[in-house]
Amino acid sequence: MVAQTQMMTADQLLALPDDGYRYELVRGELRKMPPAGAEHGELSVNVIISLTQYVRAHNLGKVYSNDTGFLIGSDPDHVRAPDVAFIRQERVAAAGRVTGYWPGPPDLAVEVISPNDRYTEVAEKVADWLAAGVQLVILVDPRRRSVTRHAPDQPPVTLTDQDTLDASPVLPGWQMPVRDIFA
Repeated sequence: MVAQTQMMTADQLLALPDDGYRYELVRGELRKMPPAGAEHGELSVNVIISLTQYVRAHNLGKVYSNDTGFLIGSDPDHVRAPDVAFIRQERVAAAGRVTGYWPGPPDLAVEVISPNDRYTEVAEKVADWLAAGVQLVILVDPRRRSVTRHAPDQPPVTLTDQDTLDASPVLPGWQMPVRDIFA
């Protein structure tokens, strides 16, 4: 006997009561994610602060936290929520006020690997983001103290504490020493 997965829509996901967990909808299948640990939150905030200061100073768009879902596919619905996301100003202005999930992918997505994440799951997220049209995915790996840049049609580039992360061409000029992410 084969167990069947009950499919869900983005609207049903948005209507779920808050039970302290985060959820993503992967091709219609609900995936529960336990709350992240302290290190995960700290690393995410380190990136958010640097990115937000740069984006605001140059009026480049909006930065979003891990509470923001992005509807990156439909029929079946596919909603992902990166730890940090950036959307360019022209896309923010064109969309107007969005009260539900952002319709489409961010321009930049940052994923911080949690202690309970499997590398196969993380690779699936990176692939989903790139397939949806994200221009740059930054993967922060606390286990290896490294950061990997993933861009469409380019090989991944892994950076260490001695390197500086840069988000070109999505955010030209924004740079962050990798060691500052792990500080």
